Amino acid sequence: MTKLGFVCVIAAATGCGGHDGPCDPAVPSDCDHGQVCEQVTGSSTPACFAPVELHGRVLDLATHAGIAGARVVAVDVNGAAASGVAISAADGTYALQVPAERATGGAPAAFPITLRTDAAGYQAFPGTIRQPLPIDVATAVMMSGSYVVQSALTDVGLLARTPAAAGALHGHVEAPADHVGVLVVAELAGKGAAAIAARDGDYAIFNLAPGHYTVTAYARGHVYAPAELDVAADTKLDLALASDKPGSLSGQINRVDGKAATGTSVIAFVESTFDPLTGRGVPPPGLRAPASGPPSITGAFTIDGVPPGRYVVVAAFENDGLVRDPDHCINGTADVHVQVAAGQTAAGGTFKVTGALAVMSPGATQADAVTTAPMLTWADDAGEDDYAVDVFDALGQRVWNTTIPGVSGGTPAVAYGGPMASGMYYQFRVTSTKTQGTGTTCELSRTEDLRGVFYVP
Repeated sequence: MTKLGFVCVIAAATGCGGHDGPCDPAVPSDCDHGQVCEQVTGSSTPACFAPVELHGRVLDLATHAGIAGARVVAVDVNGAAASGVAISAADGTYALQVPAERATGGAPAAFPITLRTDAAGYQAFPGTIRQPLPIDVATAVMMSGSYVVQSALTDVGLLARTPAAAGALHGHVEAPADHVGVLVVAELAGKGAAAIAARDGDYAIFNLAPGHYTVTAYARGHVYAPAELDVAADTKLDLALASDKPGSLSGQINRVDGKAATGTSVIAFVESTFDPLTGRGVPPPGLRAPASGPPSITGAFTIDGVPPGRYVVVAAFENDGLVRDPDHCINGTADVHVQVAAGQTAAGGTFKVTGALAVMSPGATQADAVTTAPMLTWADDAGEDDYAVDVFDALGQRVWNTTIPGVSGGTPAVAYGGPMASGMYYQFRVTSTKTQGTGTTCELSRTEDLRGVFYVP
């Protein structure tokens, strides 16, 4: 047992604390023995605990060889950074420390996150089709003085870019005094490539085509001076805070057939990173309404501290019983684009959310273990013609899909017919559709982003 592990065993009753007085989560030196200062459930006083770490490996999906120098960051359900950045070793392994609220004894509370990974010569993960599966830090176990999460979920497979783009941009972002996360976006011809900066401000954006870029940093409550420069094979750029004041955006949620759901949350993607096919982009950390706590938006909303720029506003990315209404055959479902000016409030538009298709089995509330191919079941929608079913593995690959006819008065179900690799996690996602008389297919609703997970022990 390591010295730290021995200390933790002795101090288990106090949450493995090596610091008797109050601590400040923004001051790493407040805790001893490599511990970290974290918030405590039900208490206003933070305490020192053993760190929570994700241990995993970044690998090439084609060769399964480890990828060195990949940048791994944890993000929350709204796409905001939930950690600093870990750099993978020569064999692709990494260890990423993740802040987490704790129980009195030190165990991390439930907190679903996913991983964003970038590496030179590879497509960023997640991507247009490849989406991540949620990791709950509450599943961490004590190992050598740290709470560790390590499974197939913490391994990240990347696809090589063809052709590869050799341009790279790196540097340092002036870190705000309040330690909020910072997103850096390099934009060329309206398309943005993004990276999350480490807590010390270090950042890197890979795979950029040569050209003249506009580069902007985004942090809630702060404004950075943008820069323009030509990017080649290896280009350095530092970004500084500006004196301008951030703005805000306000809008309205309309619920359509919300069933028993009571509230949702709203986030803002940087427009140049937004993909209209998936309805996803990259949000600056913390640009969320409500600013903290459970999803509670039922109508009007406001997001404060928004840096100047162009955004796409979306809702219902959490497990709140709602999804953004995907039906483009009706009004009020178009993407909402908005421009925020320094110190000004912008109109964030009005858009619809609808009741999610409830997952019944597997993965209704947590990841379920299965030893044989499961029957995938979910709650019936109203008025659908078909259900499109997709299954993804923990590496973000779609491994199986099918379409089944709609049902009336029953429970939709289909037997999973894809791979069952030992130790692998999977997630099924369902979209209900209806075909109009003109032959146009309209998407009515879908299952939530964090439900439907199962794994093979």
